[in-house]
Amino acid sequence: MKKYTKDDVRRVVEEEDVEFIRLQFTDLFGNLKNMAITAGQLEKALDNRCMFDGSSVDGFGDPEGSDMYLYPDTNTMNIFPWRPQHGKVARLICDVYTRDRKPYAGDPRYVLKRAMEEAGKLGYSLNVGPECEFFLFQTDENAQPTTIANDQGGYFDLGPVDLGENARRDMVLTLEEMGFDIESSHHEAAPAQHEIDFKYDEALATADNIMTFKLTVKTIARRHGQHATFMPKPKSDTQGSGMYLNLSLEKDGKNIFADSSDPEGISEEARYFIGGLLKHIRGMSAVLNPLVNSYKRLVPGYEAPVYTGWGRGNLSQVIRVPHREEGNVRVELRSPDSAANPYLAIAVSLMAGLDGIKNKILPPPAVSLKPENMSEEERKAAGIERLPEDLNTAIDELLKDKLITETLGEHITAVFTRAKRNEWREYNEEVSSWEVQRYLNRY
Repeated sequence: MKKYTKDDVRRVVEEEDVEFIRLQFTDLFGNLKNMAITAGQLEKALDNRCMFDGSSVDGFGDPEGSDMYLYPDTNTMNIFPWRPQHGKVARLICDVYTRDRKPYAGDPRYVLKRAMEEAGKLGYSLNVGPECEFFLFQTDENAQPTTIANDQGGYFDLGPVDLGENARRDMVLTLEEMGFDIESSHHEAAPAQHEIDFKYDEALATADNIMTFKLTVKTIARRHGQHATFMPKPKSDTQGSGMYLNLSLEKDGKNIFADSSDPEGISEEARYFIGGLLKHIRGMSAVLNPLVNSYKRLVPGYEAPVYTGWGRGNLSQVIRVPHREEGNVRVELRSPDSAANPYLAIAVSLMAGLDGIKNKILPPPAVSLKPENMSEEERKAAGIERLPEDLNTAIDELLKDKLITETLGEHITAVFTRAKRNEWREYNEEVSSWEVQRYLNRY
């Protein structure tokens, strides 16, 4: 992550002929928002004097709290490579403040910052490496998205079977131009499904990067006449898109999840961290899997986890510890999907893991079998539970978990759960094509 001062931002704007600056922030539901200013308004932005109407942003406040300020994080200065080279467009990611100049409780970035402060009090810093999956679909004659797959490729396939290869290559090149360290990119298991992995970073930088990644992928896909979607399960009978989070804690610059004296190389703190994640995983699910559609992904028969539990090489577990070189141990949380708000998802994961460390919560023994292949009695004996099967159940679990509600804060908990209850109600009231096809002619 680059370190920019205000003077650095001023210099870049002048030297690179930047004409417009987008002041970006993320709403409660993980949607990127922005307000564009000209270079002539840069000083006003750097002095934290740019205001916007918060009441018009989904999940942000009410009419009485409409006046909010955007505080740019100068470290997030970046130029969009896809915009004109004369009169360039740059962005600054912002924190949201109230009219009283206090951090806004409904700002997801603030939630993550609070969680990082709690980790800092214990001497820890969190590194996160995401694995972001998405689909590339064709668009219709009006440039609107369809669910028509533009290839029939499978895992690690290449062109000409992988017809998204060119678009994915341009995404990688654009991301690298923006400072991303791309580790790999490939076709995923489902037709038209892709994955691009970038290097881990500290928690806040990673959450910022995920939002930038999504914007870049969608923008470059559109330039190729395609639509990139991070919808968790756009098509039945195929894999869904996950956003696995690879988590590791550092203390004094050292990965504390590694222990060379342990037969498996895993430290006691890592086991406690896993224990905390498993204790709160059901309460976290509404944040990690925030859509009605999310729970179409968390079904048996695919690689997405269905039950709690952990293991080493078992991809069906909600948590696994991949076999890595000595000293580089990470905990892979596999249930989050691509629609999750990264700031909130990382925040609740961090606080759950810290709860495990603070209270020395040991997880049940690691399991090598697929939980769905175990009997109910075997799962019960192994301490394995079913993850929530729908959004409504996940909201119930969230409201029962004090740690998760406190991590989100009173405002976000209230607004988020109310919106998701409404989403569930609207879903249940909608007559689907499946119902029409099944029942219209029969009854």
